[in-house]
Amino acid sequence: MTDQIDLFGAPSADVDPSDFDFETIPTSATVPIPRGIYADLAILARHCNHCHRCDLAADRTNVVVSRGNPQAHIMIVGEGPGQQEDEQGLPFVGKSGQLLDKILAAVRLDTEKDVYICNVVKCRPPGNRTPTTDESAACKGYLLEQIRLVDPKIILMTGATAMKGLTGEKRGITKVRGQWVEWEGRWCMPIFHPAYLLRNQSRDKGSPKWLMWQDIRAVRAKLDELVGHEAGS
Repeated sequence: MTDQIDLFGAPSADVDPSDFDFETIPTSATVPIPRGIYADLAILARHCNHCHRCDLAADRTNVVVSRGNPQAHIMIVGEGPGQQEDEQGLPFVGKSGQLLDKILAAVRLDTEKDVYICNVVKCRPPGNRTPTTDESAACKGYLLEQIRLVDPKIILMTGATAMKGLTGEKRGITKVRGQWVEWEGRWCMPIFHPAYLLRNQSRDKGSPKWLMWQDIRAVRAKLDELVGHEAGS
């Protein structure tokens, strides 16, 4: 494989919850969220709903944790909630989410059955601006725990913010989209954010929509390969 990215650096060891002040996690960004601290996604969601680790909590309507199947083979990571997501408490439910659903359906992937969808940050940034580095860092532990608990085979990072929030990769999304990266037994791919596709309507060869179609077909093929291999083993 080429252009490999070190996604999260060296993984930290799982912790013993009995040795950790569990309730300090939602209240202070200075308290790290260790890997292995959450027994399940329900407890993680409860902490997210009470979180004040960054200033985004002050203006939120709802915390936006996830939607989809928590046992899915594919995890999709976005940037952060928009207005409709903040109002409904679910990620990717606005125009971008509707387009994402259509893209997935085109390769026979169902958003309720085949994918688990979440964001780098769980609260809406004011005016839908890009999350700051500090905001992403405050929320990153939750995301890493979601990855651990869902245990997906494939992670799709939608857009530059999701890619940078997970990997620290500073190259533009157009430089790395569509490239497979292997990390801790998972296959990861940066893809265009659906909002970018809404701003670029052309379907001509080489256009963002055309490239996205190539990427999502590759995702479908990789999933079939991985699941088929598992079934045959």
